[in-house]
Amino acid sequence: MNKRFTTRDLVVTGLLLALGLVTPMMFHFFGGTGPVFLPMHIPVLIGGFVLPPFLALLLGMVTPLVSSLLTGMPVIFPMGVIMFFELGIYGLVASLASRKLRLAPILSLIIAMIAGRVAAGIVVFVLSSGFGIQMNSIAFVKGAIVTGLPGIVIQMILIPSLVYAINKINKNAKVNA
Repeated sequence: MNKRFTTRDLVVTGLLLALGLVTPMMFHFFGGTGPVFLPMHIPVLIGGFVLPPFLALLLGMVTPLVSSLLTGMPVIFPMGVIMFFELGIYGLVASLASRKLRLAPILSLIIAMIAGRVAAGIVVFVLSSGFGIQMNSIAFVKGAIVTGLPGIVIQMILIPSLVYAINKINKNAKVNA
């Protein structure tokens, strides 16, 4: 790949990766509320709006793997594998929808969340078909949505607000430069 990334993009990727590691630890400190509030999803989804597609995809894939290796959360198999694809798709689709298609942040977020959940369902189907994991892909996705509803609501409020604020800050910085 011959694509060059700016120093800013690489620093932002690193900061969001760090947030993706620290935020879930804070939530798990209060009794394993990660599946309810989905704290790892937030930095990845933000990355989808502020990073180029490849870095947003990479951030989404690396965050659950590094977290699993450093903290044991999520358990690498099967949840880490599922989240590898789910969060990767979140970042990629949010970036493509907002940067390439120029969709509004809320619409880009909804599309990314749907695409990520579909990817998770496909991965669960592959794992159950090819590896004998006893999981139903439809039940998994439904359960993830129902359990994660508080986190989804938080994401729907927080992420577009942050994206608007970041865009405003960037716009003001360019005017003042």
